[in-house]
Amino acid sequence: MTIKKLIDAKGQFSPGVLSQVVDEINYMDYDLRTVMDRPRSKLARRWRFNQFQFVSATGPDWVFGMALVDLKMVGNGFFYLYDFASGQMLEQSFMSPFALGTRIEPHPEHGSASFSKGGVSMRILPFVGGRSISVSAPKGIRVELTLKEDNDPLRLVCPAGYNGWVFTRKSAGVPVEGEIRWNHRIWRCDETVRGAIDWSCGFMRRETAWNWASLAGQLQDGRSLGLNLAAGVNETGMTENALWLEGKCLKLGTAQFRFDRYQAGGDWHVTTDDNRVDLHFEPASARKEKLNAGILASNFRQYVGTFNGTITDESGNKVAVQSMKGLVEDHFARW
Repeated sequence: MTIKKLIDAKGQFSPGVLSQVVDEINYMDYDLRTVMDRPRSKLARRWRFNQFQFVSATGPDWVFGMALVDLKMVGNGFFYLYDFASGQMLEQSFMSPFALGTRIEPHPEHGSASFSKGGVSMRILPFVGGRSISVSAPKGIRVELTLKEDNDPLRLVCPAGYNGWVFTRKSAGVPVEGEIRWNHRIWRCDETVRGAIDWSCGFMRRETAWNWASLAGQLQDGRSLGLNLAAGVNETGMTENALWLEGKCLKLGTAQFRFDRYQAGGDWHVTTDDNRVDLHFEPASARKEKLNAGILASNFRQYVGTFNGTITDESGNKVAVQSMKGLVEDHFARW
């Protein structure tokens, strides 16, 4: 079954976890209003709508991440690779006023996304059951990755603030093929590499802050594991928290993140209230960006590191997570 449009004929959405495919995020049909119930204009609807996509690929000793962001006032594209063996963080980040060169089509399953500026080109192209990732940039940077078997994503739409909403489509633990070239170095995917996909959009709270964790890899017994946890966003009576074992999505309870924001290399303790996740995360490196431009602001910290602990599967069996690479994030945004 397919939901043709997220917003119904009355300009409303139905919150909850969606078992059906959503074909189009028809955000311009939403009955967006001020906090005093005055209908907003078409121009306001267009400019208040935010979109972003993030994809990652995790090998035994490296992590690659890429994001495309359309905030209307500004577009952003970044990608990075952290190599655990050398301890080196390679990264590129680009901003574009009024999101020039940024395009994210409002179709979660089949819409393409791209960012271009100067000699830099970044693209995410969907196909049935996966996404193709490509990057071309000066200094010998070439990325060609294929994330496959994306067959059981979590789809969620929930209220945001007084009059907004957020839609997200997430999956983790999917197989990845391809390679990353950066100058004269090459990182090739093998059968152990796993990836994650995050497609999100909506009329988000004017000021939003969240913590997030993402894990994608292979357990010691060979099974694929993916994990997505968030606190502070997408949790208005429901959550985007889920784990994937062998590609099957299992919903989780509310997530808690315990860490010292001002101790950059400190341990994170990540749990869920259903006792199915109990993980410690040790940061190895971080991407940080601070922007304070009045209308727009961002205090962004995304850490690359190692998870250890346990998760509990659908049958109630505890599964050891040992030295699995992944990401956590601490983020404040005003948009």
